Amino acid sequence: MGTTQTKLRALLADIFSYLHANPEVSWKEYKTTKYIKGLLEDKGCRIQTFGKTPGLVVEIGSGEPVVAIRADIDALWQEVDGEFKANHSCGHDAHMTIVLGVLFTLLEDGIPDHGTFRFIFQPAEEKGDGALTLVGKGVADELDYLYGLHLRPIQELRHGQFSPAIRHGASWSVDGVITGEDAHGARPHLNANAIQIGSEFFQHLNNIYLDPMIPHSVKMTSFHAGGDSTNIIPGNATFSLDMRTQTNEAMEELMGKVERIAKMLSDYHEVEIDLSIRSSVAAAVINMEASKIMEEAIIDTVGIKHLVPMITTTGGDDFHFYTIKKPHLKATMLAVGCDLEPGLHHPNMMFNHDAIEPSVKIIVKALMKTVEKHHSQGVSN
Repeated sequence: MGTTQTKLRALLADIFSYLHANPEVSWKEYKTTKYIKGLLEDKGCRIQTFGKTPGLVVEIGSGEPVVAIRADIDALWQEVDGEFKANHSCGHDAHMTIVLGVLFTLLEDGIPDHGTFRFIFQPAEEKGDGALTLVGKGVADELDYLYGLHLRPIQELRHGQFSPAIRHGASWSVDGVITGEDAHGARPHLNANAIQIGSEFFQHLNNIYLDPMIPHSVKMTSFHAGGDSTNIIPGNATFSLDMRTQTNEAMEELMGKVERIAKMLSDYHEVEIDLSIRSSVAAAVINMEASKIMEEAIIDTVGIKHLVPMITTTGGDDFHFYTIKKPHLKATMLAVGCDLEPGLHHPNMMFNHDAIEPSVKIIVKALMKTVEKHHSQGVSN
């Protein structure tokens, strides 16, 4: 192994160790932003930050095409060993490490004479609105291509396997509020029990049917009603729903059915039931040209035996808002097999760190192929 490659591997190990040990939840990624900026301030990069909004954009190179790679930078807030804390259980610490590895590789090997490379370190993917916020700040302006990446659970890919595209589904988080009146426990006829209404809502959710050829689900993931006084029948409650479908059209249909359930129960029990969308992530819009480039990069880097065709997953990612808001953008996400267990968002998620280095090489190869393809098309035209 060459000295440069050894140094890069050691650097990436240090970067991952820091990021993993210092997770920050969505919209609070200020130390993460400062850390990444500090790594790059003396490297001759163009760095853009956003004031009170965490995250940053780093650029190198010049001219066309403008090719971007996005890393999500936030952690989850969850219970780990009995304590609620920020936790990188979705692999965003690895995503940042890999994207920084790509940047350092380009700086070390030499930036191509033509082509602008934009590195987007995006906050709040877990909230579903980080991408939209950065699009509003212009980070997708002038982009021709956009690449992302995501570690995949062992159920989808084994270590050493890579896929050139991830067909994510749509994912919505919906909050509900039941507003009624409390009553004495001895007089249940004087109010509508919010817990009973919640139970009925739950049962009706299980009776929703969409096209069985389109994966979909809706679950009640939280419900809160009542207090310390157990002789009071609560009239008020709050709840949350997790909704997932493989297409954006199916999500609209699913939401319509949920709204009809709310109206039916509201009318029957004479209470108010209000629904609000806390976050919404769109289903994937994958560009075949970008996916083909990533496929070729996988084959050239690790060999065809490690290539897995486009994978479909019920998970969601706000990465796809970039292409929805910028339809001309050619985008795809690299799926990284790394024997990730027990699963994404599990508090004790683990993965094989040996997947980091080949992921860096694949994305570097994809960026180089993108520039070459763009200019060869320009010559032929």
